[in-house]
Amino acid sequence: MLEFSDSPKAPEGAPIVDGTDATFVADVVEASQTVPVIVDFWATWCGPCKTLGPALEAAVAKQKGKVRLVKIDVDQNQAYAGQLRVQSIPTVYAFWQGQPVDGFQGALPPSQVDEFVAKIAKLGGEGEDEGFAEAVEAAESMLSEGDVAGAAETFAAILQEEPDNAAAYGGLVRSYIALNDLDQAEAILNGAPAEITETPELEAARAQLELARQAASAGPVADLMAKVEADPEDHGARFELATALHASGKTEEAVEELLTLFRKDREWNEGAAKAQLFKIFDALPPNDPIVLNGRRKFSSLVFA
Repeated sequence: MLEFSDSPKAPEGAPIVDGTDATFVADVVEASQTVPVIVDFWATWCGPCKTLGPALEAAVAKQKGKVRLVKIDVDQNQAYAGQLRVQSIPTVYAFWQGQPVDGFQGALPPSQVDEFVAKIAKLGGEGEDEGFAEAVEAAESMLSEGDVAGAAETFAAILQEEPDNAAAYGGLVRSYIALNDLDQAEAILNGAPAEITETPELEAARAQLELARQAASAGPVADLMAKVEADPEDHGARFELATALHASGKTEEAVEELLTLFRKDREWNEGAAKAQLFKIFDALPPNDPIVLNGRRKFSSLVFA
């Protein structure tokens, strides 16, 4: 099994770095929680790599920090290349929030490289107008402090001025979830402009809504815990226990139960444990300790 703890990483914010097997989790899996990361698997003897590498570097530089590039020499670092089934080089993978989301093999013309890198950079979201960003921050503060009605009004006011503001849209949905008006929250989510439906803010709101609906039918934690203790191989009971724990505010404990279920049988119920884990991760801020620790543990299971 590979060791994932205490691995060194590249300087914070460096857009182009040379990666290794030892730094892969930090440079790729963890870094991609906040900014998309492109991994270029290459070798010194590879002719097409000498063409693709500079094109990737130039395209990444144009994005001015919206995407990172990690270059990995497969001759010196074979572990992750093998786990990701790199069979020829150059091979490029794009990671977002800890998971590979796109990629290609072989050298591409510079114009296609630019298009690929620009598409991946957009996964991290576009910058917002400073004034609207401050208003969103104020509304988020209201929501976290319990002034749900005030937060909803502020988010709605922002959307009157900027209807495609993903942060405000997500905040308005979460406000109605906090008010336990799940139908209204779903109606707002379904009414979002098409161009922002797949943004991180709306994905987070969607995940929170799904979890809130699950919570409404969650069983008693004590009963489910006793059921799992009596039969640790009862995967259905463990999944229900994780749902009940999350519904009662014990998110970290819920994640641990789902990780245990994934370790025992990752294919159970068509991969339900993984899907539920990522639903919880999506509903939380990317830098939440529960997300970072949970994703690290999940990655150690996947790449073991």
